Amino acid sequence: MRLVSHLIAVNREIRLRRQLADIERVVLALPVRTHADLQQLVRREMEQAAACDFPHLYGTPPEERYSTYGHGPDIGLAKARSENPLIATRGVALWIASVYHETLDARRPNMEDLHRQILRLMRQIKELSAPGRTGDASDRWMEPHAVA
Repeated sequence: MRLVSHLIAVNREIRLRRQLADIERVVLALPVRTHADLQQLVRREMEQAAACDFPHLYGTPPEERYSTYGHGPDIGLAKARSENPLIATRGVALWIASVYHETLDARRPNMEDLHRQILRLMRQIKELSAPGRTGDASDRWMEPHAVA
């Protein structure tokens, strides 16, 4: 049973890493004008996920809430691949929020590394939207209390 659990965890790590590469490509391909919107959407999704009973299952349909892993990353990736920039930004935000919470308290070294990469991606999104800053509350989305 231990071997099966290990294989499932390794498969999940590999899958999320591949998805992260796709999400990073989508973020860089988004029009410049959507970066500030993406920053706000990520902040909002993070807050909504943190308010859930099971944040790591954020984006998962209610009938699937007892599954091993959530479907949020898969749903977010499917939306992120959309040709419509608005739908793509919403998909990226969903993917980041669900994977952030899934990897938050991970005990596996590869999942901890993936969590650090998610944090790096969030910082990169913040830097991409920096030129159009207005100084309002959306600038504080990376503060620790906003994501916890």
